[in-house]
Amino acid sequence: MTSAARPSVDRVLPALLLLLTVFGPISMDLYLPALPALTAALGAATSVAQFTVTACLIGLAAGQLIAGPVSDRYGRRGVLLIGIVAYIVTSMLCAISPTVELLIAARFVQGLAGGVGIVIAQAAGRDVFSGGTLIRFYARLTVVGGFAAIVGPLLGGLLNTIIDWRGLFVFLAVIGAAILIIALARFGETLPIEARSTGGLTRTLSDYRTLLRDRVFVGAVLNQGLMYAALFAYLSGATFVLQDIYGLSPLGYALAFGANSAGFMVFGHLAGRFSERGHVHAVLAAGVVVATAGALGLLAAGLTTMPLWVVLASLFALAAGVSISSPPATTLALVGYPQIAGTASSLLGMVRFGFGGIAAPLVGVAGALSILPLGVVTVSATVLAAVTLVLIGTARGRTPRHSPHTTSSAALTH
Repeated sequence: MTSAARPSVDRVLPALLLLLTVFGPISMDLYLPALPALTAALGAATSVAQFTVTACLIGLAAGQLIAGPVSDRYGRRGVLLIGIVAYIVTSMLCAISPTVELLIAARFVQGLAGGVGIVIAQAAGRDVFSGGTLIRFYARLTVVGGFAAIVGPLLGGLLNTIIDWRGLFVFLAVIGAAILIIALARFGETLPIEARSTGGLTRTLSDYRTLLRDRVFVGAVLNQGLMYAALFAYLSGATFVLQDIYGLSPLGYALAFGANSAGFMVFGHLAGRFSERGHVHAVLAAGVVVATAGALGLLAAGLTTMPLWVVLASLFALAAGVSISSPPATTLALVGYPQIAGTASSLLGMVRFGFGGIAAPLVGVAGALSILPLGVVTVSATVLAAVTLVLIGTARGRTPRHSPHTTSSAALTH
C-alpha cells in the first residue's frame, strides 16, 4: 500500500491503538498479587494455580498467530470487535469460575482474545502510518505495552485491597467494555478491500514462508523474542529478589518498580526519536548492550553478594535495554510488509510472548532465595539477542523478499 492509498487517520485512532496493547500485559499481570488468595479459594495446589499464568501467555501467543492472517484477509475492524467481545465474556467467565480447571481454560481463551488487540494495534499502525511517523508510533506502543506489563501487578495489588480476585477479573471486563464502546464509535477499517490478501490457508502459508526466508525479519523477531524473555524473567523474579532476598518493604518494592516503569517509558520514547533520524540499527544494538549490562550485573549478584544498589541498577538497565530495542526491531520486522502486516505482526507477537512464557518459570528453579537463575536466564537471553544483530547486519541493504501483493519499504531498514 502506497502512502497515497493510506486511509485517513481519525485523531482518536492512535490513542485507541495504544489502548489495545494494554490487553495482553494487563490480563497477565493484574491478578498476580491475588494469586495466593485465588489458590486458597479454589482449593488448588500452587503449581496448578500457576497454570493460570501459563495458559494466558500461551493464549496471547496463539491469539496473535491466528488474528494476524485473518485480519489480513477480512480486514481489521471486524476481527478486532470479535476479539474485544470475546475478551469481555471470558473475563467474566474467569470471575465466576468455580474450579481452577475452568479458570485455566477461561484464561487461555482470555489470552486468545487479548492477543487480537495486540496484533491489530501493530498491523493497523502499519496500515495508516509510514516513515518516521511509523517508528514514532511503534515507540509509543513499546512505552504503553511495557509500562502496562510492569505496572500491572502494582495496580492489581492496589485494587486487591478493596476487591477480591474475582473482582479483578470483573475490572478487566469493564476495561474491555469501555474499549469496545470506543472502537465501535471511532475505529474505522484501516485495510481497504483491494489491499487485502486472498487465497485462504494456502496464501497464509505462503506468506509465512515469505517472512521466514527474510533474514532481516527473522533476526528482528528472534531479537525481540529473546529480549522479551529477559523482560518476563525480570517480571517473574524481581519480586522475590527485592523482597525475599534484600528485604524491601512492599512500598520499597513499589518504588523500585515505579522507577523502572519511568525508565522504560523514557528510554522507549528516546529510542523512537533516535530511530526516526535513521539510526535504526544503532539504536537496536544500543538496547541489546544496555540490557546485557543489566543482566551481567544480576549474574554477578547471583555469584557473589552485591549491595542492593547494584541489583536495582541492573534491573533498571535490563528493563531500559528492552525498551530501547523494541521500536527499531518492530520497525525492521514490519516495515517491508505493508499488505501482510497482520501476519508479520502475529509472528512477532507470538515469539515475544512465547519466549517470555518459557523464560518466566526458569527463574524460580533454585527457589525464592537465589538470584543466580535470574542472572543466568537474562544473560543467556541478551547474549543470544546480540547474536541476532549479526543476522540482521549481514542482511542490511538487501531488499526483503516479499509476496507479489506486498510493497517493500526497505529504505527504513538502512
